[in-house]
Amino acid sequence: MRAAVLHEIGQDKLDVVDDIQATGFGPGKVKLRVRATGLCHSDLSAMSGVLPQPAPFVPGHEGAGEVIDVGDGVTGLKQGDRVLMCWLPACGQCPSCKRGQTHLCLAGFMNAGTPNFRRAGGDVFGFAGTGTFAEEVVVAAGCAVPIPDDVPYEIAALIGCGVTTGLGAAINTAKVEAGSSVAVIGCGGVGISTVQGARVQGAAQIVAVDPVASRREAALRFGATEAVSPEEFADARQRVTAGEGFDYVFEVVGRSATARTAYENTRRGGTLCVVGAGAMDDFFQVNMFELFFDEKRVLPSMYGGGDVLRSYERAIALWRAGRIDLESLITHRVQLAGINDALDQMRSGEALRTCIEI
Repeated sequence: MRAAVLHEIGQDKLDVVDDIQATGFGPGKVKLRVRATGLCHSDLSAMSGVLPQPAPFVPGHEGAGEVIDVGDGVTGLKQGDRVLMCWLPACGQCPSCKRGQTHLCLAGFMNAGTPNFRRAGGDVFGFAGTGTFAEEVVVAAGCAVPIPDDVPYEIAALIGCGVTTGLGAAINTAKVEAGSSVAVIGCGGVGISTVQGARVQGAAQIVAVDPVASRREAALRFGATEAVSPEEFADARQRVTAGEGFDYVFEVVGRSATARTAYENTRRGGTLCVVGAGAMDDFFQVNMFELFFDEKRVLPSMYGGGDVLRSYERAIALWRAGRIDLESLITHRVQLAGINDALDQMRSGEALRTCIEI
């Protein structure tokens, strides 16, 4: 079968090969035929080494497709079922799961160290234990979440990561209040989903911040009340909040510098929500006086900060009701052979989300 492989961390191009096999099928596993997958910035971060990932590996974790085989002991799934892929399945037994914080379950991360594929030259891993830039993939049954027939594969793929992450940051983690002021720094697919989440929650002002003009224009279409470049952010704060700072600021870039900017533009007693996934050696700093005196809440949001299965259902319900726009998030489409074009579109900021049709 075909898949896109990164041979070494730090390479900027993927190699589309046709001599790879999905491995690991057996009890408790399912084999999926991937139909659509989105390119998430986390895939680029894994390729560059910002996020830890063994190589060689098949990137991709935001995918949807159909079940083509079911291992012994698997219930609730059958051949032909339409599913989206959950890259962080909950085990249901660990302390995090028992506390109701299923998005903090580490069981799914353990899959990242087990190869999902094999070529003649040896084992190949799948990003985050999945690897959706492939025609087929074998995953634990908990990674395959059934979807209704009216949800297209490309929409389901987005819900599998970016949409759930962005909506959940606003709804689950920050719990944006109606009538509040919001700023979102970074307006790719996750940032735009955060804008939509803030709008659903009833925020009165939503200021989108991004250096790319096309992304600022897109943010306005998705519900931002204004969109500014980073250089214009200070003026927007003065104009919108009379200089006090925003009630909620979302950092959706994953860098300490933008997190610090977000912190400084959060009002005293307000909330900074960190959504972007950053590097282990990039340190966010605050001094102890400002931390105490300004009483700003600093809330990381991992995968939308809530029960992902419930978050999937909510995203589908909001999409069906027309309260969020998911179709327009897909600004580009490519076949697997054009995956490197998709990488360039993401790096330049040209694309919000590129759908790779497998």
